Amino acid sequence: MNSIIQMDTEVHQAGSGFGFFDIYNRNSFKQPARITWIDGWKIEYMAIADPRTMYETPIIIVGGAFQNFNSYKYCVEQLFEKGPVILIDLPSLGSNQQISNRDSGVSAGSLELPDLSAMLGAWLDIVGIAKVSVMGMSLGSVVASCFAVQRPELVDRMILMGVMQKTRKSWRMLLEESLLLMKEQRMDEFGQAVILYLVNHAKLDKTRMSPTAKRLFFRQMAEFSATEQQRYEINCNRLLRLQNVPVPQCKTLVACGEFDSFTLPHENANFALQCPDMEFALIANADHVPQLQRRKETMNLFTTFLKEESIQKVEGIICLTREQMQYMERRGEERIAVLEAETVLTHRHRPDQLSVNIVDINYFGVLFSLQNTQQLHFVNQFPRDLALHLSDAEGEFKIECLIFEADEKQVRALFKHGSFDIADRLLRFIARQKQTIAEVEVVV
Repeated sequence: MNSIIQMDTEVHQAGSGFGFFDIYNRNSFKQPARITWIDGWKIEYMAIADPRTMYETPIIIVGGAFQNFNSYKYCVEQLFEKGPVILIDLPSLGSNQQISNRDSGVSAGSLELPDLSAMLGAWLDIVGIAKVSVMGMSLGSVVASCFAVQRPELVDRMILMGVMQKTRKSWRMLLEESLLLMKEQRMDEFGQAVILYLVNHAKLDKTRMSPTAKRLFFRQMAEFSATEQQRYEINCNRLLRLQNVPVPQCKTLVACGEFDSFTLPHENANFALQCPDMEFALIANADHVPQLQRRKETMNLFTTFLKEESIQKVEGIICLTREQMQYMERRGEERIAVLEAETVLTHRHRPDQLSVNIVDINYFGVLFSLQNTQQLHFVNQFPRDLALHLSDAEGEFKIECLIFEADEKQVRALFKHGSFDIADRLLRFIARQKQTIAEVEVVV
């Protein structure tokens, strides 16, 4: 970071006499990103402001792996109440397509998340900004947290959404499975799987994620170019190597969707509890992407916090005390019994078939019992190649599994969820099981 630094000339020309920040207008997001080069790495950014608050502390948004600047075009206007906004894409994040260093050819995969946060600090030094508030979402929350610990003198306030201190086994398994699907070029399954991991399909009736938004999100993933596939692999591996997310010491708001199934609410709350000066809030009826599902409520929450006002009465927000955070429910969906529990597991390539009995099931996975040690050996031999067969009034269907843990008696498996149709079918199956159990209980 300390060799010759090349900067775009637009930095000095931007803003029509107002300095670093461009004055925001309805065409701002149609303009190309501005660029700074640091040691062969490309930083892409937008710096926009409302004249009324352009001299206040800037708000810098570090997005996740897939958001581009257009993802925020309906969000920034509210933030202008507090100050100017900087949208930034570090190498291989957001819309930044850089996957290798311009000068050395080194892969962007060599940059760990703390390296990216150090680059963010170096960039702020270059452009001469001495203090910022930071918003980090999803993967961007890790970069933001690292940045706050590395350069605390630069940070005023911090907002983190979709963050956890340590990654859980099931989360890593699903990321690894998405990588394998991509490497096998099962891109339709890959695209649907990524959406079904990020969006809580079991709560669509609550989140009201629009079918159009879901379809566009899917097409973005399923039609990844070779470069985009490399970027996905780079970012997944960064996350899989992540051991611990450092805790910011500044004033911090941790928020997440009430039904976030990717970074679970209790994981967000646990991270918040480690912060010495924090507030925590759930965004009602949202999952991992509240900015898409509950944009008004999410931006009201963020702006209120940045303005140093109480978030307690923000509409659509659930504020929790420390005690409530400590005793949050860890399980997202209840597990239910299956009345016709006997079924089979099949291998996706081999003719083998195992008879098993379902103990309980929900949208995210299943617990089933085995009959003997031979079955256990087979299950452990093929942890990602088995499918569970289910049947109901609509007929029979099967859903692929990832073996989570197994012993001689029982196996816990995650559902792989690579199909919107099968995900919907499973939800209907579970709803019928609940209804049937309720009817039996009434009769008894």
